[in-house]
Amino acid sequence: MIGGIHGKLLHVDLSSGRSWEEQPDDNFYRMLVGGRAVVAYLLLRDVPAGEDPYSFASPLIFAPGILQGTNFPGAGRHGLGGKSPLTGGLASSEVGGHFGHEFKRAGYDALIIWGRSDQPVYLWLHDGTLEIRPAGHLWGQLTAPTEAAIRAELGDQRIRVAQIGPAGERLVRYAAVMHDVNRAAGRNGLGALMGSKNLKAVAVRGTMPVPVVDRARVTEVSRWLGENYKTAMGWLTDGIGRGTQDLLVGLSYSGGLPTHNFGRPTFAQADLLGGERNYQMFLKERDTCQGCPVRCKQVFENPSEDPWQNLDPVYGGAEYEAMAALGSCCDISDNLAVLKANELCNAYGLDAISAGGSIAFVMECFENGVLTAADTGGLDYRWGDAAVMLRSVDLIGRREGFGDVLAEGVARMSARFGPETEPFNMTIKGQELPMHEPRLKAALGVGYAVAPVGADHMMNVHDTTYAGDGYGVRRVNAVLDPPIAPLAPTLLDEDKMRLFQVELNWRHFHDCAVCCLFYAYHYDHLADALSGITGVEYSVADVMAVGARAQTLARLYNLREGFSAADDRLPQRVMTAFAEGPLKGVEITPEKLAWAMRWYYHAMKWDPETGVPTADCIQELGLDQLLAGR
Repeated sequence: MIGGIHGKLLHVDLSSGRSWEEQPDDNFYRMLVGGRAVVAYLLLRDVPAGEDPYSFASPLIFAPGILQGTNFPGAGRHGLGGKSPLTGGLASSEVGGHFGHEFKRAGYDALIIWGRSDQPVYLWLHDGTLEIRPAGHLWGQLTAPTEAAIRAELGDQRIRVAQIGPAGERLVRYAAVMHDVNRAAGRNGLGALMGSKNLKAVAVRGTMPVPVVDRARVTEVSRWLGENYKTAMGWLTDGIGRGTQDLLVGLSYSGGLPTHNFGRPTFAQADLLGGERNYQMFLKERDTCQGCPVRCKQVFENPSEDPWQNLDPVYGGAEYEAMAALGSCCDISDNLAVLKANELCNAYGLDAISAGGSIAFVMECFENGVLTAADTGGLDYRWGDAAVMLRSVDLIGRREGFGDVLAEGVARMSARFGPETEPFNMTIKGQELPMHEPRLKAALGVGYAVAPVGADHMMNVHDTTYAGDGYGVRRVNAVLDPPIAPLAPTLLDEDKMRLFQVELNWRHFHDCAVCCLFYAYHYDHLADALSGITGVEYSVADVMAVGARAQTLARLYNLREGFSAADDRLPQRVMTAFAEGPLKGVEITPEKLAWAMRWYYHAMKWDPETGVPTADCIQELGLDQLLAGR
């Protein structure tokens, strides 16, 4: 058996209470590594085509990777997935914290949950032992009291908990699975999938070591990180940067901050939402993930007797995405209100991006006369109204009043309200756009279009990273021949697409391994770490092939579920040039996007017109052998 694994996948059927172990061969681990590739493969292998996400035969899959449990820096993450209740395609999300490390040390490489319990339950997994425990007393509870109750009940404060809040219980289409209370596997509605199983939580505790074949080789990579992270990751590190919130003001100045539902070029009040102001007003401390020295996770506090003003530090603090989605995208500049809305998202278990995007969509419907207060239970959805935004998040989390409509997400609301709302339907494959502007980052727009889960900013590239002669260009030039020069973010040409292909495979590999994408590792660093852990020699090309397998398996699954190349698109609004502002005149023409899609399909060895993986692609990646046993 190779290193980095226990050699066991644990299956649980909540309908019957039965559990069983699966023992894949080494080739399964070597080729897939973990995370997204494992999720997509198991869905293809085990789930009938067209299965409803909420059916008994639709699993929720916890899938860490080979790096988890080894104490490798950056491996304080894990992946989970299934079939998305939001999009009907692949759901795949990654999350930080401590759960993945603890899960892996509990003795399994993945957990596949089937069926539906008659009553609310939670799973207790510890050192190779599984218990299904009643959770009726936890049902309806917010995330912080739920975690506290489970730890008290099991008598161990070091237990790590993945759970849903009331939003997941009520099947909000974009409900999240919360980890350590303040880390969200936020996208694709995995919390609703978990809630459909009457599963409140998964609690884990493990002391079983994960075998590492060549610790010295792994330590060498860890040593490089320790010597370089303060400079290579200075924008995140304590004393130098303030994490992702500091992106907000700069992106507004450059035209990259989504404002007014992607309808305006800049947000004049961005300074009121930015990291500097939030840290001065509310910062209590900084938090981090397992084995990570960076401490990029902020914790905010604002004691107040007014529940709408009080910030509870147990729920951490908002990242850039939440500040933009619940702030500038809704024209809201009240930073305390946005931070409180993010807290509510963590407490109820909601994806802050989709929540903010849904509220912004309704505000635009209101502005255009499609909706009135008579339709929304008396709420006036005016741009910039922080009180209505906060009230809406609360209603969504409980699926009460108009929150029951908002809980369905933008794509379903647009279909419900009529074709006149399509111009402000900012979704791809049914998922709300993240808070990065494709008009500034052209390749990111292509990444939005091809992402298997719908619009996603993590399994993607950010063009601004390659605009100067810095880390991004140096890393990619280690494999590109001929090398590229720094590229303008708005550019979409052959060199940008060559960069895009390599970096996208790299990022999908990260979500299989599973490693934090903020880390400044070079390609050969993770190839060396994976080689040292497993005892199997991985080259840079092998690492990239893992990412290509993850993309191709995800593509095959979505094609089987009815998606096609026609779904690889961008909303017209984010392709159309602004008439003013920093990005005045910048557009992504339909012809340029079509060219980029064909280029990428061809580079991946998918059919250039249909995006269907070719026989050559499947054979070269070794997927013909893997899929033969389905």
